Amino acid sequence: MAGSALLRHVGGLRVFTATATSSAVARPFLAGGDAVAVPGIWVRLLSTSSVAATEEAAKAEAGKVGGEKKEVVVNSYWGIEQSKKLVREDGTEWKWSCFRPWETYSADTSIDLTKHHVPKTLLDKIAYWTVKSLRFPTDIFFQRRYGCRAMMLETVAAVPGMVGGMLLHLRSLRRFEQSGGWIRALLEEAENERMHLMTFMEVANPRWYERALVITVQGVFFNAYFLGYLLSPKFAHRVVGYLEEEAIHSYTEFLKDLEAGKIENVAAPAIAIDYWRLPADATLKDVVTVVRADEAHHRDVNHFASDIHYQGMELKQTPAPIGYH
Repeated sequence: MAGSALLRHVGGLRVFTATATSSAVARPFLAGGDAVAVPGIWVRLLSTSSVAATEEAAKAEAGKVGGEKKEVVVNSYWGIEQSKKLVREDGTEWKWSCFRPWETYSADTSIDLTKHHVPKTLLDKIAYWTVKSLRFPTDIFFQRRYGCRAMMLETVAAVPGMVGGMLLHLRSLRRFEQSGGWIRALLEEAENERMHLMTFMEVANPRWYERALVITVQGVFFNAYFLGYLLSPKFAHRVVGYLEEEAIHSYTEFLKDLEAGKIENVAAPAIAIDYWRLPADATLKDVVTVVRADEAHHRDVNHFASDIHYQGMELKQTPAPIGYH
């Protein structure tokens, strides 16, 4: 009896009672054996279609109050409630589900774009010239098609933060220790770079072979960076620092072509206006400017992380610059 009451309380089960006078009807018993109906309690799970039908019936019954339609929010069976509709500051509806209003920000465009870490140690020189060697084929392939170049750059730039954050996460679990906030900082970087990609997808239309190149480059770079981070985190972060320096250079050239009229300064995508809190009349030039500022912040964070390792410390010993960008 207590079990039956519990099942009725959950609401996802139906309870059937067979009486002694009921006709003997053969039914499949759980795994497939036949069982003749006898006095007892039969329990059958409520099917997904039945749940959907029940919810639709509830909407239909409660949908009208006093002859007027009223919106009814039906909670998930799993207890997950649909969030209320979000609005912007001007009262218009927020249409993005990939990020929320409180995750937006205004980029700090006053950051020094000329900073450069001069390579002194052997590892630094290897990191520096590795990045420089990657720029040469990129220049040949994309030339001055900076929209597609930016798209390709962001598919690579979003990898290191995710890899570093993942490895620090696993390290934290293995060693039962905190990370000093660096897991979150690196994952924030990866998410920010991915949002760059989502933005440039609105202004650039990659060709089929460029999409194929992305798959190849991402597969190679992910595994190479994964191994590099395992072997030497200070080397891995230094590589990313130099990659971000090259990104700043590329976006500066992008801006020069926009100002010279070689690339049309189209209206900024709606996703960029909301993500960076840009004015409604913002243009592609404004978008490239804030993206370049983001890259400068990522440059600082990764060179800083590498410096920590060079000083013989672990990242967890120094508080991470969460939300630095």
